[in-house]
Amino acid sequence: MVRIGGLASGMDIDSLVSDLMKAERMPLDKLKQKKQVLEWQRDDYRAMNALLLDFRSELTQMKLTTRYRARQATSSSEAMVTATASGAASQASYSISNVTKLASAETRVNGGSIYADGKTVDPSKSLYAQENNFMYKGNHVDSAGTTIASAWKNGAVLNKSIDVTDPSAIKFGDMAKVDLNEVGSWSVKVNGVGFNAMSEAELTAANRPLKENEVLVKSDGTLQFGKEVTKGSVIKIDYVATERTGTHSITSSTSSIQLAQGALNEVKSIKLKETTSGTTTEKNFTMGNLVDGEREIVDDTNKVVGTLNYETGKITFNADMKKPVEGSGTTMSLEIAYDHKYTSFSVDTSTSKGDRHDSFLISGSESLNNVINKVNASSAGVSMFFDSVTGQMTMTRAETGDFNPDGDEIATNGSFLNDVLRYRGATVKEVAQNATFEINGLATNRSSNTFEINGVTFTLKQEFTDSVSVNISNDSGKVFDNIKAFVDKYNEMIDKIQKKVGEERYKGYAPLTGEQREQLSDKQQEQWEEQAKSGLLRRDSTLQSVLSGMRINFYQPVTNDQVSSLYNQLASIGIKTSSNYLEGGKLEIDEAALKKAIEADPVSVENLFRGDGQTEGQRGIAHRLYDTVNSAMDKLKTKAGNSFSTSQQFTIGRELTDVDRRIDRFEGKLSQIEDRYWRQFTAMEKAIQRSNEQSMFLMNQFGGGM
Repeated sequence: MVRIGGLASGMDIDSLVSDLMKAERMPLDKLKQKKQVLEWQRDDYRAMNALLLDFRSELTQMKLTTRYRARQATSSSEAMVTATASGAASQASYSISNVTKLASAETRVNGGSIYADGKTVDPSKSLYAQENNFMYKGNHVDSAGTTIASAWKNGAVLNKSIDVTDPSAIKFGDMAKVDLNEVGSWSVKVNGVGFNAMSEAELTAANRPLKENEVLVKSDGTLQFGKEVTKGSVIKIDYVATERTGTHSITSSTSSIQLAQGALNEVKSIKLKETTSGTTTEKNFTMGNLVDGEREIVDDTNKVVGTLNYETGKITFNADMKKPVEGSGTTMSLEIAYDHKYTSFSVDTSTSKGDRHDSFLISGSESLNNVINKVNASSAGVSMFFDSVTGQMTMTRAETGDFNPDGDEIATNGSFLNDVLRYRGATVKEVAQNATFEINGLATNRSSNTFEINGVTFTLKQEFTDSVSVNISNDSGKVFDNIKAFVDKYNEMIDKIQKKVGEERYKGYAPLTGEQREQLSDKQQEQWEEQAKSGLLRRDSTLQSVLSGMRINFYQPVTNDQVSSLYNQLASIGIKTSSNYLEGGKLEIDEAALKKAIEADPVSVENLFRGDGQTEGQRGIAHRLYDTVNSAMDKLKTKAGNSFSTSQQFTIGRELTDVDRRIDRFEGKLSQIEDRYWRQFTAMEKAIQRSNEQSMFLMNQFGGGM
């Protein structure tokens, strides 16, 4: 609609319509103010519900035995025995004597320095590159005259992960390039726990079923575990393949490529693939002469296009290497198949959880630090240590105790571990043993120096023969602190609720309209809204009801067989209502009386709060309060919902939805009214315009005739 704004009449039509619409808009402002009040009220109810929720969490804790059965343990000699007691511990005394052995873990020291004469090994650098720095390398004859083969083999160490969806049919997958002769070297872990991999030939030769910590790798790729593998388990496998194939993109700026592995043994194929307009061509390369420690890469015309460093696995191109022209649409990639040097070893241990086996596949490009980290992070439960000064190594089981009385706690296998790192015939520096002692006259033993008996955790510090007494008593100070914290939480909650239901309501302060906000400063708006929000929950029946209900819960006596008549009310243990009525029923604690009650009859104090029963009178205060608070929270949720509620699920939400619909309808009506005013004023302007035109015409006519 075309609006004419007073050109003919000279009137300010915009202002006139605006003033008229102010009067028309007043009912809409009332609706918006009502909506704002409902939103504030909803938020206030939710804030009160959050207070009750916080207090209910405290009540949940007050229903637990740990709040009342705090125990303290005292030892007659902390230097020999220390102890801590849980809430499950009974009040008792223990006598510990004749500690003839402390528990220890087996520690093995290798057979001597791993260094060759006059050399050292850098633990951060490639193992195979430093092969000549080790005392035992390649084929050698040991001190017994036995010829020991090189620890290093040719192959490719790969890895894969299997998510178990069907435990009855676990498949490795494609076995085409798998070296079945090296299955015994595989590292197989199920959810981090190692399994000893066996081939069908090995199991047949052993003529026995699989052990729990073994897995059979069949030639068709099926994996059969000695222990059931559950659905959802993750199997991680490091395995040996005959070769590794890598594909690397080449761009116009590519000057070098880094292969996944160093310490290469043999490059089996290397080819350049070029794709243009969907057509791919291949060009084969061969390995040429060894120049300055790097092998030349030669094309079919004997032109050298680059070099390959077998130690690091880095390919470096020269200017003769063909590369795609940028923007031409041609793509190129280099595909290389190779194997590398690797070694393997395993560690077997006896632990509190049974026998453990972990196998390790180590590529020649890995460092000694990598080896140590892999072993220490494994499920074998051992710690390997290397001293770079002496060149010696140790291996210690993580757990103390003797779990294999008839044999070794740690067994090492594999030429790299036993010969290169010299663990074959390692010296047992410290023997694995259990702690042996007497407790209350009973001779016994434990695998650890820290152990638990009847809720008491003891720690043996040294060997001794004399008797050390450990007394377990009630920690009345801790119980007092727990009850005091509960009372403080209650007082904090009712203080906030009491203030909310007692807030003054300022009826002259309605929510500000948009126009009113424009006339006030930010500070003035803040002060106005503070008054407008005040008293929205004044004398709210639900909140007043929960306050009175909790007061009744506190003061009704608890009558059950576990509570003495001397301590069956809060007042009898020193907790009373404040004499100041303005505080709305806050609790005050007579600390001396409460401590006396806790020490005199801890069972009655506990059951005064958490005792259970069939009737309301038999139930403890915490149970009563929990039900009262829960009921109030349900009522508040019905009124105001929570952050997850939809508008139709609570009373105020439905009211807000209704107000929103009324606002939408009224805004539509206002739009029609404003259009009507403009049509009327536009018609008036047009009429005045026509009148002016006619007057001008007549004047011109009369003026022309004179």
